[in-house]
Amino acid sequence: MQAAPNPQIPQAMTSEHKRHARLAISAIFLVNGMVLATWVSRIPTITEKLDLGSGATGTALMAIAAGSMIAFPIVGRLLLRRSSASMTIVFALILAAALPGAALAPSIFLLIPALLLLGFGNGGMDVAMNSQGVEVESAAGINIMSSLHGFYSLGAFAGAGIGAGAAAVGLAPILHFSMITLVGLSTILYVRHWLVPDAPTAHQHHDQTPAFAIPPRALWLLGLVAFSAAVCEGAIADWGGLYLKNELGTSAGFAALGFASFQLAMLIGRFAGDGMVRRFGPVSIVRRGGLIASVGLGTAIIIGLPVPTLFGFMAAGLGLATAYPLAMGAAGSFKGLPRGQSVASVATVGYTGFLAGAPMLGWIAEITSLTVTMGVVTVLCLLVAVFANATRDAGVGHADDPAIALGTQTAE
Repeated sequence: MQAAPNPQIPQAMTSEHKRHARLAISAIFLVNGMVLATWVSRIPTITEKLDLGSGATGTALMAIAAGSMIAFPIVGRLLLRRSSASMTIVFALILAAALPGAALAPSIFLLIPALLLLGFGNGGMDVAMNSQGVEVESAAGINIMSSLHGFYSLGAFAGAGIGAGAAAVGLAPILHFSMITLVGLSTILYVRHWLVPDAPTAHQHHDQTPAFAIPPRALWLLGLVAFSAAVCEGAIADWGGLYLKNELGTSAGFAALGFASFQLAMLIGRFAGDGMVRRFGPVSIVRRGGLIASVGLGTAIIIGLPVPTLFGFMAAGLGLATAYPLAMGAAGSFKGLPRGQSVASVATVGYTGFLAGAPMLGWIAEITSLTVTMGVVTVLCLLVAVFANATRDAGVGHADDPAIALGTQTAE
C-alpha cells in the first residue's frame, strides 16, 4: 500500500538511503532475536548444570524481565533528547555483550545479575528499535513493522536451531554464547550508520511531558494485547523445552526444537503479515490469530505427545505472529504522546507479562504440572483475540481505513 509522503522525513533521503535504513533496522531486529533465542535454547542445559527446579528457574527468569522493566523508563527518558538510532545501537551492544555472562555463572546467585543485565539490554533495545522501526516505516511509506518482527523471528529461529545443534553435540554454553556475541557485535557495528534520523514530532513536548507516565486508556488496551502475546511467547520460550523434556520425556535436543518450531511458524506469519494487514486490516488478523493459537495449542496439550506438541507450538507461533508488532506499531502512531514514551508505555505493560509470567508459571508448575502451565498459556492466547480491536490504528495504511475500503488508495 503506497502511503502519502511524510513531510517529517528529510527530503534528502534517497531511495537508496531508505533501502539501506530498512536493511539496517531489519538486521538489528535479527540480532535481537538471535541473542535471546541463544539463551533460551540452552536453558535446559544451564538449569541442569546448576541443579535448578521449576521454582528456582522461574525466579532466575524473572531477572530478565526485571532488567527490561528497569530499562523502560530510562530509555523513555533518553528518547526525549536522543535519537532512536543512537539508543538502538547502545542497547544492542549491551545485549550482545551481556550474553556470555549467563553461561559463566556458577550458581543462581550469579546467574540472576547476569540475566538482569541481559534483560536491561533487551528492554532498552526493544523500545529503541521499535521507535526506529516506525521512523523507517514512515520513510518507506509502506507497512514494515510485521516484517521487522519477522527478522526478529528469523534471528530467533536461527538462534534456536544453532542452539539445538549445540545442545545435541554437547558444546559448552560459553563457547556457543561467545560465538553469537561476536556475530552480533560485528553486525551492529556494521549497520549503525544506515539508521535514519528521528522525525521532529517524535520528541515533541519533551519539556512539558514527563519522560515516563501512566499511559492513557487507549494505550492500556494496546498494552493488554502486548501483555497477552508476550506471556504466551515467553512461556513457550522459557517453559516449552522443559515441558517437552520433563513432561513428555524427550531428549534435550528434541526439547530445543520446541522453541525452534514456534519461531519458524512465527517467522512465516510475520513476513506474510504486512500484506495480510493491508488486505484485511490489523484487527481481523490479530483476532483470527489469537483463535488459531488458542485452538492449536490447546489441542496439542490434550493429545499430549511430542510431535503433535511441536505442531501446537507452530500454531501458536503463526497465530501470535502479528499481535506484538501491531501493538507496538499502533503505539508508535499514537498522537497523544512523544513516540519514545508511547512505545515505552506499551512495552512496559507488555513486558509485565514477562515479569509476572515467568515466575508465576513456574510456581504453578511447581504445585501442579507444566501441563497445567501450558493450559494457562492457551487461555492467554484467547485473550489476544479478545483485545484485538485495540490494534486498529497500526500501520501506514490498512483495510480498516475508509479511504482504502473505498478504493481511493492504490496498491503498491
